[in-house]
Amino acid sequence: MTQALIFVIETIINLFVLAVLTRFYAQALCAPFRARAGNPIVDFVVALTDFAVKPMRKIVPGILGLDFASLLIAWFAEVVLLLVKAAIVVPTAFLHAGVWPAVALLAMVSILKLSIYLLIGVVIVQAILSWVSPYHPARPFFDALVAPFLRPFQRIIPLIGGVDLSPFALLIVLQVVLMVPVAYFEKSAGVLLWLTTGG
Repeated sequence: MTQALIFVIETIINLFVLAVLTRFYAQALCAPFRARAGNPIVDFVVALTDFAVKPMRKIVPGILGLDFASLLIAWFAEVVLLLVKAAIVVPTAFLHAGVWPAVALLAMVSILKLSIYLLIGVVIVQAILSWVSPYHPARPFFDALVAPFLRPFQRIIPLIGGVDLSPFALLIVLQVVLMVPVAYFEKSAGVLLWLTTGG
């Protein structure tokens, strides 16, 4: 039951975090992000996150075109998730002073990991749209999100039979990043959290 409860809580909060990160990256990469403009994903993200993002923007202003309010909300949500998980497993977790820096660090690693998962999903959707429905109204949104990441690969990987293989190359690199540096940082931060909660 404990594992099931953690799974449900983790799924709900991470879905929200992915939505907030979508807002952050959409603004950072100048993707068309306007509700009721024919993109149901944008409509969903706006509806799910407006209640938190709009009030936070009054407190945390954007800097250099970056929506730090959204990024802060995503980080805070991950902090809450980690604290809830720690409290479920170790009820006395909050009594350990060292738990707070460990949670803050692990939350940042979680944001990085979810950002990579988000990019993987966007690359897959963009590739499918480019092949199946190139004039879909949502395509410019996905194109804007992946273009900066695909460009370096497109410079060195030629078209083969008219097919752009750069999305496949990017997906391979992202998987390697998840498997090596991100997994290392996640493990290190997780061990630190475990030690500070008395594990």
